[in-house]
Amino acid sequence: MITVHHLNDSRSQRILWVLEELGLEYEIIRYERDAETRLAPPELLKIHPLGKSPVLEDEDCLIHETGAIVEYLIEKYDDGKLSPRRGTDLHTSYLEWMHYAEGSAMLPLLLRLYTSRLGDAAAPLMPRINDEMVNHFSYISESLEDDYFLGPDLSAADIMMSFPLEAANKGGILAHFPNLIKYVDRVQSRPAYLKALERGGDYSFGPVQ
Repeated sequence: MITVHHLNDSRSQRILWVLEELGLEYEIIRYERDAETRLAPPELLKIHPLGKSPVLEDEDCLIHETGAIVEYLIEKYDDGKLSPRRGTDLHTSYLEWMHYAEGSAMLPLLLRLYTSRLGDAAAPLMPRINDEMVNHFSYISESLEDDYFLGPDLSAADIMMSFPLEAANKGGILAHFPNLIKYVDRVQSRPAYLKALERGGDYSFGPVQ
């Protein structure tokens, strides 16, 4: 049985989604954020030294980092539904989006989040951060030429890209990118996404109820 160590309201929601898209059975061990600090509970330190989620257990394998978990699941369980064939140009694009999601795309979002807590002290940094936000989300918007990033069908790259886009949408950053708002609505309406949301619990980046 696959086990997901799942922190509420976190990136590990994507792991539940990919498992649902693949039609796999899994169990969830839940962890709750501290209501005031929003930090993960110390119990997660017993699972991984960083005390972070997601962490996935599958037989003798214990693996963390969202992108690594998604790639592991795709390599082991996917029959071509969520990933293009290796050695193709489409697979190269797939790898780019898979790694862009947690690399370049998340950086300006995190900078904006942390500097927002500094009040007026953040003012000198905001022009550069805002420029980076426009730069990245313009690039993402222009790259999305179909329903999904690789064409008309969902791939694991879309699952990875969902979190930065959901976070940006919640923060009002996508207001000038209507195609990205439609994209977020599209992925959030998928049956597997909604099933994962039902099982995962509190997730403030999800669709408005």
